[in-house]
Amino acid sequence: MECKITRRSLLRTAAAGIATAALSRPISISAGAFQSVRIEEPFHGAVLNRRHGKEVNGGLKICVSGHAPLRDQVTVNGSPALRAGTRFTSEIMLRQKETEIIAASHGSFGHQEYRIRVIWDRHSQPRYRFSIDDNSFFLRDITQKKYTSLFECFYLKGLRELHSKYGTRFVLNIYYTTEDGFELPEFPERYKSEWQDNSNWLKLAFHAYANKPDRPYQYAPASQLIADLNKVTEQIIRFAGEQTYSPPTVIHWGMVQPTALKPLFECGVRVLSGYFSRVNSGWDVNYLLDDARSEYLSRHDALMDFESGIVFSKVDIVCNSTTIERIVPTLEPLTKDPDQEEIMDLFTHEQYFWPFYSNYIPDHFQRLETAIRWVTEQGYKPVFFHEGFLGGAE
Repeated sequence: MECKITRRSLLRTAAAGIATAALSRPISISAGAFQSVRIEEPFHGAVLNRRHGKEVNGGLKICVSGHAPLRDQVTVNGSPALRAGTRFTSEIMLRQKETEIIAASHGSFGHQEYRIRVIWDRHSQPRYRFSIDDNSFFLRDITQKKYTSLFECFYLKGLRELHSKYGTRFVLNIYYTTEDGFELPEFPERYKSEWQDNSNWLKLAFHAYANKPDRPYQYAPASQLIADLNKVTEQIIRFAGEQTYSPPTVIHWGMVQPTALKPLFECGVRVLSGYFSRVNSGWDVNYLLDDARSEYLSRHDALMDFESGIVFSKVDIVCNSTTIERIVPTLEPLTKDPDQEEIMDLFTHEQYFWPFYSNYIPDHFQRLETAIRWVTEQGYKPVFFHEGFLGGAE
């Protein structure tokens, strides 16, 4: 993507700015409208790919833009920037996975700098992942029914059929206990080899200790979250093997204390998915990120949190909340948006598959297949987010 401002348009805009300044008193209002340099695009932590620039000689050429005081000289990573009023633009090359971008201005307010970092997803390709939350019923069912095979359970059988047809990979985010008292230590080890044989497409990950209370980690200390994670992880490895374990990518309700992010990273977490949805009180299911980052993620695939090392991903569809006829209309617009078309983060919840559940959805599997078939037809490949960078090559 080339910078949209040309030298000719810069001159036109600058001339208009001078004319506007001449009509206003004092002139210093215009000159002082921006008293410090600021990069506005790209966003700090942006995950960029070929859709955000132009691949040139083994690098990615991107446009950097922002604002600085009118009379300041501005450079971006050492090269002079083009100016139009308070606006500046510059093209730079990304050659490493992580790049620091420095906009420097020198003028009436002295020398100032504004620094951001971005990530280049160099080997990015269209891909999708499928995550299923709130899993516990199928584990209780297998334990109680003592099936010969895991796939005698209709739920796992249905997922295996989707894998066979489309190559889909699933991560099932599980609880330690159900509300009727079933706990993971009750699940037998007799299926361990079968779990391992299917671990190339079926993974288990921590979600929470239990379904209730709601928002269990929104106000909990990091120590409680990590203790629960370790309990579930220990059980997964016991009955399904290390090959089946996946670091969690969705914490129950998508809300944790900021102090929990670094400990989660230390436990192997590299990606956390959320809704980043706007509500009356602000932003929700957003891991308590600040408003600016939450708003950005509401319209972008991903964002790196450099402090923790975790990438946040925007869930694109919740199948249990989307009727069959609305699935393609929900996903299709994303393929026309360069900020959202590269990665499809598909999502649903286990409980809606079960006829005894109060909000049972009879066509739940059909909803999954509709979404999976459509992304497959559009050229998206199934991945696990914990492998490589967001499921792609590093």
